[in-house]
Amino acid sequence: MLDDTPIPEATLKQTDHGLVPEGEGWFIVNVSEAQASQSDRFGDAWRFEDGESLFPEFGINVRVLQPGQPNCLYHRENAQEAFLVLSGECVAIVESQERPMRAGDLLHTPPNAAHVLVGAGQGPCAILMVGTRKWDDEELLYPVNEVAAMHGASAEQSTPDPATAYAGSPPREPTRLPLPW
Repeated sequence: MLDDTPIPEATLKQTDHGLVPEGEGWFIVNVSEAQASQSDRFGDAWRFEDGESLFPEFGINVRVLQPGQPNCLYHRENAQEAFLVLSGECVAIVESQERPMRAGDLLHTPPNAAHVLVGAGQGPCAILMVGTRKWDDEELLYPVNEVAAMHGASAEQSTPDPATAYAGSPPREPTRLPLPW
């Protein structure tokens, strides 16, 4: 049952890589000031969590992909996700089908729909990514997929283990990044 107890504002802590919330509570942070990370293989990301205190019910981030850059490896999971293209163009690969996306397009993937996004067009593509979290019963599968492989976005062998799927991929590097828009 809900009560009328006020929720405190979380403190935002400045790190070398941007602002992160400390503890629970509500907060406001501009994307350009949020903690960022970079990956030559999987694009730039701005996250709104500190890596230790994760939002319990959903994940959210802004990812910027260069043409040809996937956001991750092709996978399916038992949680729904949504992807809103903020600027630029990308290709969504969903259940082995390629679909072009442009600014304003939203992709919804229900639980168990295999998917990945790949930057396209002539410049960067900014995407807002949101997904539910299932901490106690999360299920993942990184299937080998021919269409995703053409974009460098397929695991080398089918596996439910992220560490196996991403073996050999350099880790994301925390950094400060300017927004591309």
